[in-house]
Amino acid sequence: MADYQRVLLVHYHEIGLKGHNRSTFEKRLQRNLETLLDAYPIAAIHRISGRLVAFLREGTDAQTALDCASFAARVPGVARVSTGYKTPREIGDIEQAALLALADALPFETFKVQARRAHTDFPICSMDMNRRVGAVLCKAFPDKAVKMKEPDVQVGVEVVQNAAYVYAFSMRGIGGLPVGASGKVCCLLSSGIDSPVATWRMARRGARCIGVHFSGRPETSDASEYLVRDIGDVLDRTGCISKIYTIALGSCQREISLYAPPPLRVILYRRLMMKAAQAISVREGCGALVTGESLGQVASQTLDNIRCTDAAVDLPVFRPLIGTDKQDIIEEAQRLGTFELSTQDAPDCCTLFMPRAPETHAKLPAVLEAEARFPVDEWVRELAESADVHVFGARKDAVRR
Repeated sequence: MADYQRVLLVHYHEIGLKGHNRSTFEKRLQRNLETLLDAYPIAAIHRISGRLVAFLREGTDAQTALDCASFAARVPGVARVSTGYKTPREIGDIEQAALLALADALPFETFKVQARRAHTDFPICSMDMNRRVGAVLCKAFPDKAVKMKEPDVQVGVEVVQNAAYVYAFSMRGIGGLPVGASGKVCCLLSSGIDSPVATWRMARRGARCIGVHFSGRPETSDASEYLVRDIGDVLDRTGCISKIYTIALGSCQREISLYAPPPLRVILYRRLMMKAAQAISVREGCGALVTGESLGQVASQTLDNIRCTDAAVDLPVFRPLIGTDKQDIIEEAQRLGTFELSTQDAPDCCTLFMPRAPETHAKLPAVLEAEARFPVDEWVRELAESADVHVFGARKDAVRR
């Protein structure tokens, strides 16, 4: 049997709906994959007929191809990844490649063939290819059944201008849009469960995410900073975050706790965070702030308190989790790989100097009156200027631009 080149076929869905802008999104996804798959034996990635094809180097085995496909499936913008082979545009080669592809997809019980020719200069129509390739596979796998609706495996044949691509094993991707296709946002990132999931959701919508973490230093240890760095490493694996700013908020919180009405402390903390994050956003060219808040989950996340918090900034504030149940957020964090990190105990600014009875229905005039006692503008300037920044170096600049 001939030795055909292994490939990954990367399928997308939402990008295909972009009309005249489609090529821009395709190129962005291509650049992201070229960057993020640099640890795998990828020779090149090309765009062909509504697909991206990653060509694996000669000698790549089936397990390595599977591992590469599994990683690619977690990259935003990828709807499905299939492992297969590139062949000459000869029906005999296509049949032989189909045998290899179907063997790679074991175990299975049912299959079908779905062929498509992108150019009519290929002499065999799609229906005839289905019959010919199907007959060869039935002979080679006599214990397997053909099933036209919802088979275990679909053998795909794509005949394009200069080659044919044959694949069988497929896995579902996370979908969405490629990172970098929707501008840049600034994500308030804690070491808790919610905000990493909110950041990931924005990346899945094509946003480039800059993290801002507020530490309780010097009133608490720096443990949360290390946890957030580890969470950033998880997000960085698929290009979902490029850098994290760390701001030590403890001294300002102590001042607020001493001189502000206790019920309003949390609102004043949150407003200061939003203002400092907005200062970082201006520096980075971000178009919005992102938080992990869910309506009614804690005292600061009531409608009245959210309104008072948003009034502190001019940028729009996105809350991807606002209507999401806590258990659903936990399950998403587990799939993302941040849950175990987020459940480690680490004191941070969120629990620092908390009042016994925080206000749940704050009124903006009262909040502004309490805030006027403090040099907030000076604090914001100092916090932004003193922020530590960590740039994730595991990925190249292609995902950043």
